[in-house]
Amino acid sequence: MKYTSSEANKLLRKLNEDRTALLEMEERSSTFLAAMGEDPESLRPEYDYQETQRALEELDRKIRIVKHAINGFNLQCVVPEFQMTIDQMLVYIPQLTARKQKLAQMKSRLPKQREMSSLYGHTSGNIIDYNYANYDIKAAEADYDAVSDELARAQTALDVLNNTETMEITI
Repeated sequence: MKYTSSEANKLLRKLNEDRTALLEMEERSSTFLAAMGEDPESLRPEYDYQETQRALEELDRKIRIVKHAINGFNLQCVVPEFQMTIDQMLVYIPQLTARKQKLAQMKSRLPKQREMSSLYGHTSGNIIDYNYANYDIKAAEADYDAVSDELARAQTALDVLNNTETMEITI
C-alpha cells in the first residue's frame, strides 16, 4: 500500500500506541491479588499469555517494517529546493532552530548594559560593571531574520514533501 511520509508516521505512532496499550493491559492482567478466603478464580482477570506474546511480536514486526520504510524514504527522497535528503533536512532544521535561538538572544542585547555586582547577595559598594556587546547587534538581527526565513522555508518544503511523495509499505 502507498503512504505519504506523514501517513506512514501516523501509522507508526498508532502501532506504537497499540503496543503500549497491550503492554499496559498485560501489566494489569498478568498477575492479580486475592486475599485469604477469597476464591482466586472469581477474581482472575482475563489474560492469555500465548496470544498476548503473539500480538506483541506481530506489532513489533509491523513497527520494524514501517520504520524501515520511513528510514529508507528519508535517505533517498531529496528536497529539491535544498538539494538535501529528508534525512539531512531532519538534521538541518534543528541546527537552524538552535541558531535562531542563539541569535534571538544576541539581537536583544543592549550595546552596553550595567551589571550589578554582588558579593554574598549584597551590592559591593561603588563598583559598577558594564557588559558590552562585542559584535554588531544589527548584524545579529539581520542574521536572525535570514535564519528565521530559511527555517520557515525548510519546514514548508519538508511539509510539502511529507504530504505529497509516497512510499510503498507492505505490512
